[in-house]
Amino acid sequence: MSIKFAILGLLHYKDMHGYRIKEHIERNFGNMWSINYGQIYPNLKKLETEGLVTKKDISQINAPNKKLYMLTEKGRETFTEWLFTPPDRGMLIRDPFLLRFIFFGFGDRKSSIKIIDEQIVNYERQLKKRKENIIKWEKQDVYVRLMADLGLNFNEMMLKWLNQARAEINKSSDGDLANAAGFFSD
Repeated sequence: MSIKFAILGLLHYKDMHGYRIKEHIERNFGNMWSINYGQIYPNLKKLETEGLVTKKDISQINAPNKKLYMLTEKGRETFTEWLFTPPDRGMLIRDPFLLRFIFFGFGDRKSSIKIIDEQIVNYERQLKKRKENIIKWEKQDVYVRLMADLGLNFNEMMLKWLNQARAEINKSSDGDLANAAGFFSD
């Protein structure tokens, strides 16, 4: 997902400041994508330079001014063009755990199981939170609700897969785990 279009999409809902944009991305897109503050503000500045958003300083008592960002007509047009252009590629899952997982065969079973167990706890926590928010999501438009369903289904699928992986790794012999060289055979 491009930060540029995530920001433009969120600004369709309402005007927001950078912190609120990051908060929305983490809460609503966290199952697909993560972001840090170091990415938000340079992208907002670039969007402003491109004429896709405008910025308004909001005075606060005993605090620095807030910068409120608003979508321009050019921003709406650019977003709409992007929205209906086919994606460049198929599904992409960026998960640091999955990258490590494929190389677990070079480590030891005990450490692998420990990390898998940590992931299980993490996904169980996320699933609990998603289930608590299900009523909130049902009140949203069909697209937002369906993305929430995807997050819930993905969470359940990952838990099932993690438990299956844990069981298979526990049953396998150390020789099976160390046979990673076959991954690169031609």
